[in-house]
Amino acid sequence: MAAGGGTKAILAAFLANLGIAIAKLVGFFFTSSSSMLAESIHSFADTGNQGLLMLGHRLAKRDATPRHPFGYGRERYFWAFIVALVLFTLGSMFSIVEGIEKIRHPHPLDDLSWAIGILVGGILLEGWSFRTAIVEANHVRGRASWGEFIRRSRSPELPVVLLEDAGALFGLVLALAAVSLAAATGDPIYDGVGTLLIGILLGVIAIVLAYEMRSLLIGESATAEDREKIVSTIAASPDVVQLIHMRTQHIGPEELLVGAKIEFARGLSTRDIATAVDALEDSIRKAVPIVGPMYIEPDLKRPLPDGVVSEPV
Repeated sequence: MAAGGGTKAILAAFLANLGIAIAKLVGFFFTSSSSMLAESIHSFADTGNQGLLMLGHRLAKRDATPRHPFGYGRERYFWAFIVALVLFTLGSMFSIVEGIEKIRHPHPLDDLSWAIGILVGGILLEGWSFRTAIVEANHVRGRASWGEFIRRSRSPELPVVLLEDAGALFGLVLALAAVSLAAATGDPIYDGVGTLLIGILLGVIAIVLAYEMRSLLIGESATAEDREKIVSTIAASPDVVQLIHMRTQHIGPEELLVGAKIEFARGLSTRDIATAVDALEDSIRKAVPIVGPMYIEPDLKRPLPDGVVSEPV
């Protein structure tokens, strides 16, 4: 679940959002619907967001430097966090302000057939993009539920695209319902209510994304599956007495930093320990290919002073 950049899903979302944004903007000019305007701004923001995700993916490929010795893998986390901020400011806040304004000062809508037609077309396009994201995510999701996948994925792009597409799809349905109610009742206040609900929906999605990306930026450990593989590989080495403790951290979606303190068998010479460490590193990288920098420290298990709690392995 650590890997999988979802480039195909990002590109599909970019193309779908760009086409939908232009169509919605045309619909707004014909109808003066605030729901259409909110959805247009939302789609243009989403289009820009896909561009930011692709930018992050490109920047993350730069080679390590003396200033950034572990490389630039976290660029992808940073730009995904920016996406959450853009979604909140341009999508959510604009829609909430616009919705409140239209509820307080409603005005009649024009040519609602344009709005309904564009929104139906947008639902079809967004559905195609959402389906593409689901297919791409299923390649790396395994047996995890969708909630677990969003929380546990170390690759930011697919969770971002999935949540954005889901929000866009529900937003389009809300906009269609609001415009249809306004047309059926002759009361334009439903258009403002729909705009407000779209803003709240986008705000919730943006907050979830910001929370998850913040966690990745701070630094998350290896997944439970990868951690179990590393621990079992260390335990299987004939030169190892025990693993004293271990720390892991993702320095990028597909690169894992591992540090371990290990007690090796008594009687091994310095050369033997060096050879054992090299063999252990090779075995760990075969078991978990995303392991990058690895620091193994030979040590002895010592009794802890009174009151000191043992660190977890």
